[in-house]
Amino acid sequence: MSCSEKNRGSEEGEYEKRVVNKSVGGKARSVSTNGSIADQQFVIDESLLVDPKLLFIGSKIGEGAHGKVYEGRYGDRIVAIKVLHRGDTSEERAALESRFAREVMMMARVKHENLVKFIGACKEPLMVIVTELLPGMSLRKYLGSIRPKQLDLHVAIKFALDIARAMDCLHANGIIHRDLKPDNLLLTADQKSVKLADFGLAREESVAEMMTAETGTYRWMAPELYSTVTLRQGEKKHYNNKVDVYSFGIVLWELLTNRMPFEGMSNLQAAYAAAFKQERPGLPEDISPDLAFIIQSCWVEDPNMRPSFSQIIRLLNTFLFTLAPPSPSSAESDVTEASVTSNGTMSALSARSRGKFGFLRQLFAAKRARNSQ
Repeated sequence: MSCSEKNRGSEEGEYEKRVVNKSVGGKARSVSTNGSIADQQFVIDESLLVDPKLLFIGSKIGEGAHGKVYEGRYGDRIVAIKVLHRGDTSEERAALESRFAREVMMMARVKHENLVKFIGACKEPLMVIVTELLPGMSLRKYLGSIRPKQLDLHVAIKFALDIARAMDCLHANGIIHRDLKPDNLLLTADQKSVKLADFGLAREESVAEMMTAETGTYRWMAPELYSTVTLRQGEKKHYNNKVDVYSFGIVLWELLTNRMPFEGMSNLQAAYAAAFKQERPGLPEDISPDLAFIIQSCWVEDPNMRPSFSQIIRLLNTFLFTLAPPSPSSAESDVTEASVTSNGTMSALSARSRGKFGFLRQLFAAKRARNSQ
């Protein structure tokens, strides 16, 4: 596992200056005398560009609010090609180009085995981001394909750890994803790992960023992102990276239940229930208390009470120690002996793990008590 070193960034103005440092096609965006933005090339660091002549777009494999994703080829390599919308007015084009440049810079900046690998981008003739192509389906489609069957618990926790590690890398680099959901999580070809994709809504944490209720997907959005006023008027709200932790809690609940969160509700009904009625998806009666603790800690109302992703990783790893190993495929005596030894060791680890969970619960309880004073 690798993750580039922490980069908390600076103010957004300075960040945009770093983006606009080399021109594509030799032109730069300028402001006309009447204050409108002239229709010239937006610029991106040339080291991040791919040659559009080597790029071939094939069949569409996905579509979102900000663009479409195609299977394609770059040179002799099969890739995923995200073509972003360009906008109709000069103001809309400027906003979309800024979003495009920001997404390119952030994808190029962070590298991790559980993040989809960035290959390059081009501005003309289309705004395009090129990444590795994962032949596996999205986590949402995969869960839907096996529903109502649930994931094996070991697999569910492994996927959760993949997601948490990717998010920990982003947060370590000062990036808030803001749209963590099963649609943006892609399975590898062997369906044994998950990678996080789509930085279209990502922002730098150091920026005093605000977000409208229309940004993101309601069922997975943290309740602090909207209020009665924001849902009615589109007012903006301040937030921090704990919005991703809330979304992770919803995704973890899905991994364990293979059900749609807030099922039976519309998107707006789900948002209202979470924000104003403090409702959360129901936990299964047979869920492990340790897993219930992790989920509830992630989606607790107060963002300051939610754990960091590094803490989530430790909690999930601790829970794995409490699980018996998967049943062996062979009943040979040497395997049985190894299982007995392994189970004995696991029992000792489980005892220590339960003690660690108790200690963490005490820490969270103490923190809640201090905040309530």
